[in-house]
Amino acid sequence: MEAYIKGRLSFRGGVHPPEKKGITCEIAIQSGPAVKEVAVMLSQHIGAPCRAVVEKGAEVEAGQKVGDCDAFVSAPVHSPIAGKVKEIGLRSHAVLGRVQAVVIAAEAETAPVQAAWELNGDFDASKYSSEQICEAIREAGLVGMGGAGFPTRVKVEPNAQMPKETMIINGCECEPYITCDYRMMLERTSQIIAGVRLAKVASGCSRVFFTIEDNKPAAIEAVSTALRGSDDIEVAVVKTKYPQGGERQLINSVMKKHVPTGGIPPMIGVLVLNVATTAAIADAVVNGRALTHRVVTVSGEAIAKPGNYYVAIGTSVGNLMEFCGGVTQKSAKVLMGGPMMGLAIADLDTPLTKASGAITVLTKEQIGKAKFARQQTPCIRCGRCLEVCPENLNPTKIAHAVKSNLLDLAQSYYLSACTECGCCSYVCPANIELTGYIKTGKIFVARQKKRMPQ
Repeated sequence: MEAYIKGRLSFRGGVHPPEKKGITCEIAIQSGPAVKEVAVMLSQHIGAPCRAVVEKGAEVEAGQKVGDCDAFVSAPVHSPIAGKVKEIGLRSHAVLGRVQAVVIAAEAETAPVQAAWELNGDFDASKYSSEQICEAIREAGLVGMGGAGFPTRVKVEPNAQMPKETMIINGCECEPYITCDYRMMLERTSQIIAGVRLAKVASGCSRVFFTIEDNKPAAIEAVSTALRGSDDIEVAVVKTKYPQGGERQLINSVMKKHVPTGGIPPMIGVLVLNVATTAAIADAVVNGRALTHRVVTVSGEAIAKPGNYYVAIGTSVGNLMEFCGGVTQKSAKVLMGGPMMGLAIADLDTPLTKASGAITVLTKEQIGKAKFARQQTPCIRCGRCLEVCPENLNPTKIAHAVKSNLLDLAQSYYLSACTECGCCSYVCPANIELTGYIKTGKIFVARQKKRMPQ
């Protein structure tokens, strides 16, 4: 396939932060902590939040639906354990502040058990109809597990207005420290590929690219070996660069196509799915299992026992950190996610959600050095932020407009097109928190729209 040169596929812009993946990349997926209690958030996805379909005091089974919504862009939530509903109340959320959650007390302290997955010979996805697959995905509550949390059924099902022709499987995992997808590609290869084939049937895509960054040779080998003799999925090795795993950048790297500003991939006939999501598709369709557990990377120089853990969704961050031996020294910041796009959390009772792929714990020394090194100085107009922005924006102009409270001007510079990847802040020699200003600008614009008469 001459148009797709292995190891040279890339996009314009991006940065090369220290990868820090060596901390956990060789550690196999292990079972996470036994839980006495979980808090299943009713908002775990983009779209309408769920409403509780159980009441306080109700007995629930493992895998039972505890929240649902009739809205098209939504996904139900399920209990990962058997137990009793302790309460339905507010819990901390890394993005939304505090939202409703169904708190379930376990019948007995329950340790996660990794489900076995074996396929004999080639998996035949064609015996399932598109409707069967989409319905199973919806009932299992699947959402994008790479961080965005968009309901998978909505992405996958056919749409006559925006037919999907090409599917890209995202195995890049470009964020520093995180290795949960890498371990999935090594240990659950057949499950992922089965999910890919099911998604292909459901979506009607005629071509599939399985993309992996070139710093993951073992994953490339595992997937290529599993696909040997098949011609329905092509492995595309892409250049290691952040944010290669962003769907807009990945589409540009592999297909040399651009998603319109403010648009979505199906507008150009493309569907992008994360590898963990495809594994969950196979589990939902073949085994009828709801999305109640996921693999989470716990990493950072301040955690005693870093690794990749199979964890019940709804487990608190503090419980998982304690299971990992706690901190080895005074930690300065706990991130839900990685250091580039992760969100700092102050409340360790914050529950893990379907989109929680990592917990990164940074040391006081790391943060102290960063703060000392990042004393802000005036912009020197060097243009580095323009060079690295994967969306071809001018981050400095947007940030200055927001700082001056000129929101209309910020929007004219395509404020909403920013993906908040953090590349501009990372390279700024003046140490200006450009991404922070842009995030703030988006919040102000959203508040402004809420106040506008309908």
